[in-house]
Amino acid sequence: MGRIRSALHHRSQHHIFVDRTEAGKLLAARLESYASRSDVLVLALPRGGVPVAFEVSRALKAPLDVFVIRKLGMPGQEELAMGAIAGGGVRVLNYDVVQTSGISSQMIEAVASREAEELVRRERLYRGNKPAPEISGRIVVLVDDGLATGSSMRAAIAALRKQNPAKIVVGVPVAAPSTCNEFRSEVDEIICAVTPEPFHAVGIWYEDFSQTTDQEIHDLLERAAGEHNSNGSHPAGETAGRTS
Repeated sequence: MGRIRSALHHRSQHHIFVDRTEAGKLLAARLESYASRSDVLVLALPRGGVPVAFEVSRALKAPLDVFVIRKLGMPGQEELAMGAIAGGGVRVLNYDVVQTSGISSQMIEAVASREAEELVRRERLYRGNKPAPEISGRIVVLVDDGLATGSSMRAAIAALRKQNPAKIVVGVPVAAPSTCNEFRSEVDEIICAVTPEPFHAVGIWYEDFSQTTDQEIHDLLERAAGEHNSNGSHPAGETAGRTS
C-alpha cells in the first residue's frame, strides 16, 4: 500500500494514472488476496478494461478473458438501455424501461438480433476460435478501467450472474464515490482503488486515455494465455507496456 500512496502522491491533481497499464498494477495490489487460487478467473470489459485486467491477471496468476456485453438500446433513444446481452445466449431486460416505453417483443427481438451479431463478431475478433471460459462455480474478478454511472458494469453483472459464478468481485482503478458505494450491495465485493471527489469522468484521471484497439485486445489475451500456461505463472520483471 505504501507504493500506491507514493505513486499517487507524485501525480498532479488532474491525473492519477499514467495509463491503463499502471492503473492495472495499482489495482492488482488491492486484489492480492485472490492471488494463486485455482478457482479465480479475471474477466475484462472491452475495450478499456483489458489492459487493466491484463496486469491484474498476471499479478494474481489467474487466467484472463473478456466478457463482451452489448447494450440493447431503445430504438430512437439508443443511449437508454432496455437491456443487455452476453455470450452464450444470456439476455437481461430492464423491465421498467420496457414496460414504460411499451416497446413490442418483436422490436426487442430485432434489436437483440442485431446486437448479437456484433457480439459474436467481437468475441471472434478478441478470442478467435477459443471457447468461452467456464464461469459456473468460479470466483470472477470483473475489471474495467473505471466506473462513472456504472451502467455497463451493471449489465455485465446481471448477465454474469445468470452463469452461476461462486462469487463476483468488481475491480476498477478509479470510480465515482457514490457509484462505488452503490455497487457494494450489488456484488460480493467491490474494489475501487481510488474514489476522487469531485469525479467528473473516468478519462480525466489518466494521462493517456487513448482508445484500446481490437488488435491490442487480441494480443493481450494471447500474451496472458501464454504466460498463464507457462508454469502457471508470469515471467518475473516483464511488463505489459503501453497498451492503452
